[in-house]
Amino acid sequence: MAKDTKSGEEAADIFTEMLRIQGEAARQMMQTIAPQAADSVPDENAIDAMGQALMEFQETWLQFCLPEDQRAAPLLTDPASWMEAMRKWSAANPLLDAEGQQKLWADGVQLWQDVLAQYRQDGEKKEAQLPFRDRRFADPAWREQPVYALIHQTYLLFAQRLSESIDSAEGLSREDRENLRFATKGVLDAMSPANYPLMNPVVLERTVETQGENLVRGLERLTHDLEKGQLTHTDTSKFTLGENIATTPGKVIYESKLFQIIHYTPSTEQVMDVPLLIFPPWINRFYILDLSAKKSFVRWAVEQGISVLLVSWRSADESMADVDWDDYILAQIEAIDVVRERLKVPSVHTIGYCVAGTTLAATLAVLARRGEGDKVKSATFFTAQVDFEHAGDLKLFIDEGKLEFIRQASKGGYLDGRYLAATFNMLRGSDLIWNYVVNHYLLGEDYPAFDLLYWNGDVTNLPSKWHAAYLRDLYRDNLLVQPDALGAGGTSIDLTRIKVPTYIQAGREDHIAPPESVFEALKHFSGPNRFVLAGSGHIAGVVNPPEANKYQYWTNDGEFASLEEFVEGATEHPGSWWPDWLQWLEAQSGGKVKATGRRKPGSKSNPALEDAPGRFVKMR
Repeated sequence: MAKDTKSGEEAADIFTEMLRIQGEAARQMMQTIAPQAADSVPDENAIDAMGQALMEFQETWLQFCLPEDQRAAPLLTDPASWMEAMRKWSAANPLLDAEGQQKLWADGVQLWQDVLAQYRQDGEKKEAQLPFRDRRFADPAWREQPVYALIHQTYLLFAQRLSESIDSAEGLSREDRENLRFATKGVLDAMSPANYPLMNPVVLERTVETQGENLVRGLERLTHDLEKGQLTHTDTSKFTLGENIATTPGKVIYESKLFQIIHYTPSTEQVMDVPLLIFPPWINRFYILDLSAKKSFVRWAVEQGISVLLVSWRSADESMADVDWDDYILAQIEAIDVVRERLKVPSVHTIGYCVAGTTLAATLAVLARRGEGDKVKSATFFTAQVDFEHAGDLKLFIDEGKLEFIRQASKGGYLDGRYLAATFNMLRGSDLIWNYVVNHYLLGEDYPAFDLLYWNGDVTNLPSKWHAAYLRDLYRDNLLVQPDALGAGGTSIDLTRIKVPTYIQAGREDHIAPPESVFEALKHFSGPNRFVLAGSGHIAGVVNPPEANKYQYWTNDGEFASLEEFVEGATEHPGSWWPDWLQWLEAQSGGKVKATGRRKPGSKSNPALEDAPGRFVKMR
């Protein structure tokens, strides 16, 4: 008992010391204004405006990020209140028993003592050597003053221990553990002291430098984003579809209720005899494959002498309330038949990206069951899953509670694309939410002009019937790999009937379609398969032009039964996997034909409706 009392007294002393240091840090912060006074002293109105902006931003920010029942409480407005909130929240963690709580508190006390000791050294000033590192606190300002060192080090200690408690807790199912890990990470990301203007030394310094202009600008942006219901990531005014993004020349040659077909203009005298039809995901806009000229997969493929056609899906509205799983499979079959008829070819090469790859697998199975499998010469899958046993973080959104929330959020028969964008942002909250909050709300920095971020924010709506079935039948129940459990257009689906050659690409760091999950397709397709593991993730792992000389990819021409065995015997190649795919595709084709007549969109034999990128991609 005496030991516990002594620990409590030590903690109280350290906490009192922290408050004293906080006051000293505040005084030193105010002294940074003094050198400015020699030349020009800000008038009282400017000082008042700065203070008002700081407090108004803090109040609005708390309304945005705190649970409703806590918004009236004076939490997170200074280091002391923030630390008390962290202590209470960790104390309420059911996975930390009394012994775990005591150890966490004791380790916290020891951490404070160790940190403060470094700032009491006499003689030459040395940079503090702190035990925890995180890029959110990389700025030297987090280490120059002991109060900010204590704040972020305490946060990182708590975050580490709470995460460890989930990993080591007994009696949790895998599903419960993943859900708890995701929820805890979300709270920890939000609780980061970097996110709050009165606790972030970099923000405070910027506020002094600009006399609060950064927070005035940030408050306007925050208000704007709350009104539009979507976080801004880039300067959208710098991009115009068809002018500096999605610019590969082509024509829309076909249109249905659900999609348009774009045929890109050949840039070589001859083209591959079998045309390539690309199915991008309807969860996003197609031009992820046609960003800037240097990043465009479409432009690169055209330059390699491939006849490229691409489906541009329509963003859902009330008129598409009845669109479901069958409609997208039948739409892919329709697109295949349109291209075959328009170009007068017996078969096409196909690519399916992400969810469109999942549907392409179903399409191939339907065609095979109908005896029409030869309509497709080959199939390439970009980060696409067919077996959802190891489907990754999106499985966190398939319990009944979340499915019911999605049903309620679907108005007029479609799900607003902003919901899905927020979902994907939440999966990487530190990078895709809070990083932008700090830079553009708190520091007031200008938004970058980044084509990938523009595309990421150009959301599409989804038919609610399709979306609900997708989460329920595939992510939750994994029915696609069960022969004849699902069907389309009156035809049952059995993936083992797929005998066309397939090229299956996965991203090593993909958190949307993990490589372990993508790999499982090899166990269900019956034709010759080539599996390639690319560096990076769901987007950069796919959009990696050879000229960029980035990342790497792995191939394995031996025998392997699992991803681990593939990696163990794989050969690493520098750069892009696109040339490897091109070599594989050429091996599936018969030769070349002249790029004239039907191979040119807009010709008499291949009439066009409008110029690429078409009107569907611009519909909101």
